[in-house]
Amino acid sequence: MRALITGASSGIGRDMARYLAKKGYDLVIVARRTDRLEKLKKELSHVDVRCIGADLSDKAECVRVYEETKDLQIDMLINNAGFGLAGEFFDTDLDTELKMIDTNITALHILTKLYLKDFVERDSGTILNVASSAAFMAGPLLNTYYATKNYVYRLSQAIYQELKERKSKVKISILCPGPIKTEFLDIANVGFVIKGLESEYVAKLAIDKALKGKLIIIPGVMMKIGKFLLRFTPEKLMLFVSYRIQHRKKK
Repeated sequence: MRALITGASSGIGRDMARYLAKKGYDLVIVARRTDRLEKLKKELSHVDVRCIGADLSDKAECVRVYEETKDLQIDMLINNAGFGLAGEFFDTDLDTELKMIDTNITALHILTKLYLKDFVERDSGTILNVASSAAFMAGPLLNTYYATKNYVYRLSQAIYQELKERKSKVKISILCPGPIKTEFLDIANVGFVIKGLESEYVAKLAIDKALKGKLIIIPGVMMKIGKFLLRFTPEKLMLFVSYRIQHRKKK
C-alpha cells in the first residue's frame, strides 16, 4: 500500500506520514521544503519514501506530481497542503490570497480529479481532503481561508454522493478540525481562542476514520457541538459571532 501526502513537511501532514509508516504504508511526500522532506524520509527508513519538492500553487507543478507518481499505484491520497491569512478583505495582500486559493483549492481540485480517475477505474482507493471547521461558516477576518475550506467541504461531499450512486468502492473523506497545535497559526498570524488539539491525535483519528469510509471527520467534542449549534443559528448572528472569534484570535 502507498499513500501520497501533500504538505508533508510539517504539522499534521508530517504526523500523517509517520502514522501511515507505522501501519506499513510506503509514502510519497510532497512539499516545497525538500530539506524537511529528506529529514522525514531518514526518520521513516523502514518504509519506501519518495520525496517530491513542488510548489502546489503552480498548476503545472500539480500535474507534474501526478505524472511522476501515476505508475506507482497510489492507494491513498491526502490533500493536506494549505495556508491562511488574517485581516480585513480590503486590506489583505491580493497576491497572497490568490496563492492561497491556488494552493487550498486549485491544487486539491487537480490532484483529486487526476487520482480519482485512476481510483474509479480500478474501483479502489481512499481520498482524504483536509478542510477545517472553517468549512461550516463564513469567516470575517479570515475571509479567503474560510471560503477555500467551504469549497473543499462541498466539493468532497458532492464527489462522495457521485461515488455512492455508482456503487464505487472508492472512499472520500473530509477532515474538519478546529485549532491544531501547528505552525499554521504563525503563517496565518492568528492565535487560539480554544485549546488546540495535538497534531498526532488528529492525524491518527483522520486516517483511521478515512480508511473506514467516514465522510465528515470532526475531531474534538467542542467542534462537534459547534457544528450542531450552527444548524439553529441565524446567518447574521453567525457572522457576528464569527467576527468576534477571529478578532480575538488576531495577534
